[in-house]
Amino acid sequence: MSTVEAKSGVLAVDADGHVGENGSAILEYMDYPHKEFRTGLANNGGLTPLDGQDRYLGRRLYRGPANKPEHWIEVLDKGPLEWTVLYPSIGLFSGFIKDPDYQAAYSKAYNTWISQDFCAGSNGRIMGVALLPTYDPEEAEKELRRGASNGLVGGMFSADGSHLLGDKKFDCVYKAAEELNVSISIHASGSSLAPGAEIFPKFIQAHTVAHPYGILRQFTNMMFEGVFQKFPRTRFGFLEAGCTWLPWWLDRMDEEFQHRGEVDAPHLSFPPSNFVHQGGNIFFACEAGERLLEPVMNTLGDDIIMYASDYPHWDGTYPDSLKQLSDRPLLSKAQKYSVLRGSAERFYGLVVL
Repeated sequence: MSTVEAKSGVLAVDADGHVGENGSAILEYMDYPHKEFRTGLANNGGLTPLDGQDRYLGRRLYRGPANKPEHWIEVLDKGPLEWTVLYPSIGLFSGFIKDPDYQAAYSKAYNTWISQDFCAGSNGRIMGVALLPTYDPEEAEKELRRGASNGLVGGMFSADGSHLLGDKKFDCVYKAAEELNVSISIHASGSSLAPGAEIFPKFIQAHTVAHPYGILRQFTNMMFEGVFQKFPRTRFGFLEAGCTWLPWWLDRMDEEFQHRGEVDAPHLSFPPSNFVHQGGNIFFACEAGERLLEPVMNTLGDDIIMYASDYPHWDGTYPDSLKQLSDRPLLSKAQKYSVLRGSAERFYGLVVL
């Protein structure tokens, strides 16, 4: 038994890890004519728009490889973690692709690659989600269904770009997710290309703002447009912005709803805070070092908060973050089980009854 298991009594799981994409392999699955247009760009990350930032400060913040399944099996064993659900890395920038046809083609190629070349053969230890195009919700629904048929456990929309996920045109995707019993994740890019982050002169400033702003923007729009009321059985997850902003933001939203809800949020019958609760269908990934984690879990519920390794990204600290979370003295045994395992099982529909 590992130190983490001994202290928490839980074999932990990872709600949000990241794959290092193999651009050349993804390109092999891309349809004509996009495959021909992108040949030569795959090896330098040119399949999606790049912001030109040096995330790893040369290699000083490099945390290890993650572009082969065997790499990730080694990573899981270090925690240990029983399993991970992988999200894209450069694919997080897909929301900045301007060409709708190419965005759909890239998403389709990535989804084939992650399911066939990466997750298959891992004995369930490495799972993935479908990257969903944002311009064409009907294509997004098709990819969600195709991904589910190939073993992917959900779909991911980038939080960043010109889209707002509360638009009713996305309802077909949320309805399909309920039907398929898979989750819908909203994940920010952390890019200086993100709305609100593009004005900053240094990457440390842009990155600080980009993750939470992308998530807050989509969460607010989806809430006030009534998405969570229309789809109470669809599981939604907001990833890589922490969770301790929730009480503050829900209070703001409740105040706005009290004054203007009847006019500006006619699709919402209850204050926003009513939708975030124990046993609810809206989930959040936490950061191991969030100082107010325990009060948030005590107030809003512990079975909607999930551990995420964020490996191999430079701003994560796995496996230290796993140990840090399991060592928190103010978390009860039940809360540790929820955050380290139970919430993620529930979010991804992997609960064994």
